[in-house]
Amino acid sequence: MSTTYHEPFDSLSEDARNIHRALASVIEELEAVDWYHQRAECTQDPELKEIVLHNRDEELEHAAMGLEWLRRRIPSLDEHLRTYLFTSENILAVEESAGDGESGGSNTSAPGSDLGIGSGKGGN
Repeated sequence: MSTTYHEPFDSLSEDARNIHRALASVIEELEAVDWYHQRAECTQDPELKEIVLHNRDEELEHAAMGLEWLRRRIPSLDEHLRTYLFTSENILAVEESAGDGESGGSNTSAPGSDLGIGSGKGGN
């Protein structure tokens, strides 16, 4: 059982537990990306650098798979990713053009999909 649950484990639905598992996995994969990236940056051995970058890219693949699983289950994440990913505009300009600057457009999240963590802009 994970020690990072913020609510009693038995109070969480299986869906909430699975979302937690996926989020924890994505975080772990991105940490591994950072470690491999730093190692590749520092090594002077070209063959080792190639191997370490290959390993980094494998971790990126794993993170992307977990993120896609989450996107399919959290409507507001899907909305934000559709707003910000694969654009070439300035990211803050995208936010401004999205309307209210927080939800990336209309607020059409499904009932119960809010993770209860606020916008990250101070205050919930």
